Amino acid sequence: MEVKLHEFEKIYGDANKAAEARRQYLEKVTGVKLENIGKTVIDLNTVVGRNIENVIGAVQVPVGVAGPLLIHGDYARGQFYIPLATTEGALVASVNRGAKLITESGGARAKVLRDGMARAPLFRLPSLIDAVEFVQWINQNVEEIKKAAESTTSIGRLREIQPYVVGNYVWLRMVFFTGDAMGMNMVTIASDAAARYIQERFPKAKLVALSGNLCVDKKANAVNFLLGRGKTVVAEAVIKREILQRMGVTPEEVHEVNIRKNLLGSALAHSYGFNAHFANIVAAVFIATGQDVAQVVESSMGITSTEAREEGLYISVFLPSLEVGTVGGGTRLPTQREALELLGVAGSGNPPGTNALKFAEIIAAAVLAGEANLLIALARNELASAHERLGRAKR
Repeated sequence: MEVKLHEFEKIYGDANKAAEARRQYLEKVTGVKLENIGKTVIDLNTVVGRNIENVIGAVQVPVGVAGPLLIHGDYARGQFYIPLATTEGALVASVNRGAKLITESGGARAKVLRDGMARAPLFRLPSLIDAVEFVQWINQNVEEIKKAAESTTSIGRLREIQPYVVGNYVWLRMVFFTGDAMGMNMVTIASDAAARYIQERFPKAKLVALSGNLCVDKKANAVNFLLGRGKTVVAEAVIKREILQRMGVTPEEVHEVNIRKNLLGSALAHSYGFNAHFANIVAAVFIATGQDVAQVVESSMGITSTEAREEGLYISVFLPSLEVGTVGGGTRLPTQREALELLGVAGSGNPPGTNALKFAEIIAAAVLAGEANLLIALARNELASAHERLGRAKR
C-alpha cells in the first residue's frame, strides 16, 4: 500500500519519528544527506498542527546581539540587547554601532501611535444602489456585528469597520485589538463570524472572499502605509555633534545623504520604503523571535527623517505597519522564546497587549540604530570596506 508523506504522523503516532522517516525517504529518493536538518532542539510534536506540516527537521540561522540600546518608550524603558538572526555579514555590527552612538547621545525615544490588526472581507451586491444601502446598514449595526465577531475570542475587540465601495462590490476593512498576539488567526476567525452574521441579516450581500486583499497582508501597499496595520511606531534620537565629529562627519553631511538617498532616490524609484534598510533589521528580529517572516514586506515600509541641528543630528524612523506579537505562532518555539525573554517581552503582558507594544517600541529603536549607522557609513564612504571586512570570510 502506498503511504503519502503527510500521513506519517498517523502511522508513527509521533512527529519526531515521522520526521525521521520522511528524511530517510527523501535521502533514498534524492541521494542527498539531511543529517544537519535533522538536528534540532524542537520537539516536533509541539509544532505539527500549529506551525508546520510534512516536517523533516529545522534550519538554523546564526543569531547575534546588538547593544546595549537605551530606549525611552511608553513601555520599553531602559537598556536592551537586540537579538538579530541573519546570514548577512556586517548587519549586527551596523546595528551595534548605531546603538552605541544613540545610547551615548542619551538614548532613543519611541511611541506606538496606532494599534490594530485588519482583515477585509469582500462582498458582492446586485448593484451600486444595493452596495450603498449595504454600507448604511453596516454603519447602523456595528454593535451587533461586534458581538458576533467577538464571540470567537476572549481577547480580540473589533475597533472599527472601514467600508470601501467599487461598483457593486464592498470591502469591509475590520480593525481589531488583538492583545499580545500578532493576531492574524484571531481576526480571520472573528471576521468569518462577522461575515456569517452579515450574510444572514443582509441576504443580498454574498461573501466573495474572507480576505479581499484590502487588509493588506504580506504585500507592500498604500493602505497600510496611511492607515496602519499592526503597530504604527515612531522612534527618534539626537546623535550629538561631537560624537559624529569624532567619526569624521557632520550632521549636515549625514542629513544630505538621507535627503538625496532615502527621500529623493526612493521617490525616483516610487518605493514604499523611504529608508536605507528597515527590512534588514525587521527581518533579523522577526527570525530571531518567531514572527511571521513574510510580514516583513509591509512591516519594513516606512520613512527615515533627519535634521541637522546645532546640537547634532536629529533622526527618526516611522514604521506604519509593524506586525508583531509575543504570544502565538512561532513565539512558542524554544529558541525564539528565549530571544523574546532576552528583550523582556515573552508571553502575555499585564494588562494584555503591553508586551507587544513594548516589543514594537524596541524594534523601532533597533531600526533607528541601523538607519543611523548606515547613513553615517555612507557619509564616510565606508559601506564597501565594512562589507569587505565583515561580510567576506578570509580563507
